[in-house]
Amino acid sequence: MSEHQGQPAERPDGDPAAHEARGLPAATVFDALGAEYERAFAGSAAHHASLDRLLEHLAPGSRLLDVGSGTGVPTARRLAAAGHRVVGVDVSPVMTALAARQVPDAEFRCGDIRELVWADGEFDAVCVYFSLLQMSRGEQSGLLGRLARAVRPGGRLAVATVPVDAAEVSAVFMGQPVVVSSFGEEEFASVVAAAGFAVEERHSVLFTPDHPAGAPEPHLFLHGRRI
Repeated sequence: MSEHQGQPAERPDGDPAAHEARGLPAATVFDALGAEYERAFAGSAAHHASLDRLLEHLAPGSRLLDVGSGTGVPTARRLAAAGHRVVGVDVSPVMTALAARQVPDAEFRCGDIRELVWADGEFDAVCVYFSLLQMSRGEQSGLLGRLARAVRPGGRLAVATVPVDAAEVSAVFMGQPVVVSSFGEEEFASVVAAAGFAVEERHSVLFTPDHPAGAPEPHLFLHGRRI
């Protein structure tokens, strides 16, 4: 799990209190973690390699949306340093404030990405690094479709997730109780394609966060082009 965004969906019985008893909302989790999260994940070589690949496809001064921008490191910092116009969105006020201080050349908004409206083709590219995991599977699919419409035809997508077959599973992330959902690798690639992106590249690694509670976890990075 990495630059996360979003909150757990309600349980099928519609009782949000019962759901939160199983896991904390994303804003609460990442407000608590703050810079500790950055120290655990920002050194991922695979994440930096994914940013390298994205940068290769961007025209000078591209406008990018960073979903679940976290502390702004490494994603927004790398993209802004390359001269691109970055808009970061994160549900955590603590993370958003850290990002604004650390990456002053980017724009950061605190909010739920599921509730924000973007114009069609507003962005040249969108990054979604590990920011879907505290959303339900249906929310993930729906959000990817909305993000595809916000990217111009031919624009780029860089997305990463933990590719496991899980639907609203209770877990502990860096000491915080959470509820996570995800897809296996092939199914996730199909979800991205169904959203409107041609998947052009994928890369899988095993990453161990630099944290006492860190354990090896699979990471999947996909790169695609808006059809």
